[in-house]
Amino acid sequence: MGLFAVAIQSETFSSNPMPVPLSPVDSQVQLEALKSELRRVQSLAALGELTSTATHEFNNILMTILNYARLGIRNRDDASRDKALTKILEASERAAKITQTILAQARNRSESLAPTDLGAIIQDAMMLLEREMRKYRVVIEMDLNPDTPPALASGNQIQRVLLNLLINARQAMPDGGTIQVRLNSSTDKKYVEMVVRDSGKGIPRDQLPKIFNAFYSTKSGPDESGKGGTGLGLAACKEIIDAHQGKIRVESTVGRGTAFVLRIPTAQDTTVAA
Repeated sequence: MGLFAVAIQSETFSSNPMPVPLSPVDSQVQLEALKSELRRVQSLAALGELTSTATHEFNNILMTILNYARLGIRNRDDASRDKALTKILEASERAAKITQTILAQARNRSESLAPTDLGAIIQDAMMLLEREMRKYRVVIEMDLNPDTPPALASGNQIQRVLLNLLINARQAMPDGGTIQVRLNSSTDKKYVEMVVRDSGKGIPRDQLPKIFNAFYSTKSGPDESGKGGTGLGLAACKEIIDAHQGKIRVESTVGRGTAFVLRIPTAQDTTVAA
């Protein structure tokens, strides 16, 4: 009986071995796997936010189409019908553009870099956020140099960065304000430079060194639109720009506003990716 008990006890111990510490190599592999999974989740979350924003835009577009269709039915004169049909056509083209943007985000999950027109990326982002900016009384001012060369970038990734910066800028101005977006080539032509500047409350000097840290946030939580407050947005932005061999910096003065300056390498090949 005693020998049987010892055998069971020995088997029990052998089936529950003490955990073996991971080697530095295994720890690094596990860390990279976790980072990759976090990027995937962040990418899906960004697509979800984009889809949510687009849904609101579609609602506005549908209301426009319905209202002008009714106008065309009620008024049988050519002038009224021409006006109604023109507005319906404009709204439909806008809806098609939004659909193309969402489908491109959903289809292209690649992080590969290609010559990219950042001016087009900015225009798409503004279209998606137009209603939201108008709702929060934010005026957008754009200065996009048409001679800016393509950047070597992943369009989807840079759009994620831009949308994040624009939403942050909007949230920094709860009573409305102005967002300026500039695009130009750096003086040495090695980088495409994009600047997003708001006229908001600014960031205290002691917080500036921490804003790109994961899970650090200057906000108490998501706003009424459900956006922000996780502390992952700016950390993801920096990771994306670093992966592009680019640079991101912040300039801020309390009470006067904040500017994020992005520099992304210029593409040697000027054939823009479709």
